[in-house]
Amino acid sequence: MRNDKENIIVNKTFDFALNIIEFSEDLYEDKKFPLANQIFKSGTSIGANVREAQNAESKADFIYKLKIAAKEADEIEY
Repeated sequence: MRNDKENIIVNKTFDFALNIIEFSEDLYEDKKFPLANQIFKSGTSIGANVREAQNAESKADFIYKLKIAAKEADEIEY
């Protein structure tokens, strides 16, 4: 299923992960360790799951991986 042309969702989720890393570092400086860890994990996994979906073995696998990314996005929004 992989298509190597530019993918705006892959790019935007990667950029979002970079912003999340920076934000997590700020939280660490404020000694908000549990919050920083949770935001880091869920915020960076969005892009990781979107990227993983690009190599899905089937349409169902692709949808499943994107749904995981959506759940992580909901968590980070909360």
